[in-house]
Amino acid sequence: MPEHIKKKIQEEIRHLEHELAHELPAEIKKAAAMGDLSENAEYHMARQRQDFVNARLGQLKKRMAELALVNLANIPRDRAAFGSTVLVYDTAKDEKIEYKLVTSEESDVSKGLISTTSPIGKAIVGKQVGDMATVVTPNGKRDLEILRLSTIHDEEEAEAGK
Repeated sequence: MPEHIKKKIQEEIRHLEHELAHELPAEIKKAAAMGDLSENAEYHMARQRQDFVNARLGQLKKRMAELALVNLANIPRDRAAFGSTVLVYDTAKDEKIEYKLVTSEESDVSKGLISTTSPIGKAIVGKQVGDMATVVTPNGKRDLEILRLSTIHDEEEAEAGK
């Protein structure tokens, strides 16, 4: 797992745990002191936030566990997968586009960073140079021809060679 993603998730977990342990109990106590809880908006909002924070913490901890299981040795060297940079030819748009396949936390379509779980990412994963990938979008089907592929292994080797 990319270290910056791990740190980003861990930072959010720390922030939410602090909020859950310190800030929200104080808000709930302060709101409860105002009297009748049945019509106390501050109390209900603090309780809703507490429920949200608990749920989000559960999601983040689950995601950390999932990402910890990613074994780079299992990522193929000859096919598009997590960490690959892929140059495709979009037949519908008549243009070449470069995508980097990343985790959902890193995705930013405007920068060409697409999640392996996105429709385009799912269509590209497992493809090799010369393969066609069909993506179903709200505007119809798009055919993408894989023109160039650089896997995470190729990129690590290039970094080591610098």
